Amino acid sequence: MRLSAREKTLDYVVLTAFALFAVIPLIGVLFSAVTPSSRNHGGFALPTRIDLGNFATAWTEGHFASYLLASAVVTLAVVLLTAILAVLAGFAFARLDFVGANVLFFVLLAGLMLPEEAFVIPLYFNLRDVGLTDTYEALILPQTAQSLGFAVFWMRNQFRSFPGEIIEAAKLDGARDVRMLWQVIVPPSIASIATMCVLVAMWTWNEFLLPLVLVTSENHRTAPLGLAFFKGAHLTDYSLLSAAGVIVALPIVVLYVVLQKRFISGMLTGIGTR
Repeated sequence: MRLSAREKTLDYVVLTAFALFAVIPLIGVLFSAVTPSSRNHGGFALPTRIDLGNFATAWTEGHFASYLLASAVVTLAVVLLTAILAVLAGFAFARLDFVGANVLFFVLLAGLMLPEEAFVIPLYFNLRDVGLTDTYEALILPQTAQSLGFAVFWMRNQFRSFPGEIIEAAKLDGARDVRMLWQVIVPPSIASIATMCVLVAMWTWNEFLLPLVLVTSENHRTAPLGLAFFKGAHLTDYSLLSAAGVIVALPIVVLYVVLQKRFISGMLTGIGTR
């Protein structure tokens, strides 16, 4: 169905308005980050002088090297665990027949409707009883479990849409399930897997409540949590706060830019399978 010129114009106007609504605050934060602290009074304003020293000051005073390292360790571990488990479970739910498959799948999806505020306190006591609080495991394991509901749903849809002729041909060649999964199905599904990994990485990197409750030492403090502590110490220094915010957000922005093509391709594939 072809759109008329008026409909195309309306689409561009609406999309432009939403883009400006999203981008202008980000530009304001960037301007604030390079404005000298003595000249920054908050609000959206063009800097009269560029001061890149705000980033160095925020990096040093905020101890963001330690926080970013902790976030990187947790995010990488969560993404790897989630990707491996979601590929295996998604394949099982999509292509294998076993008793209770539908029930298990919907129980797994039910976890998506449970807010973390409902289980974070019991989770804290459970982890404390086994001696895992204030460790990387206390951040990695719960966030992996949180991500699995969506990730398994995503990979199940991807594997269900995979051409059955190719699977049947692999079976005729004597390929067993594990070999067929990793050598036949996974390689053409890399775009969808990459999209899922980017989404899980963004959610994990931005997680705040679990690190706040489960971590006490500065060595395991993640970047968003460190940013909150930094904000408490520099509440009125808008330049340093903006610079710190840019530092925390930059790794995820770079990740998205690097994987942008695969991310968009995977999103389109995922939408097409629903």
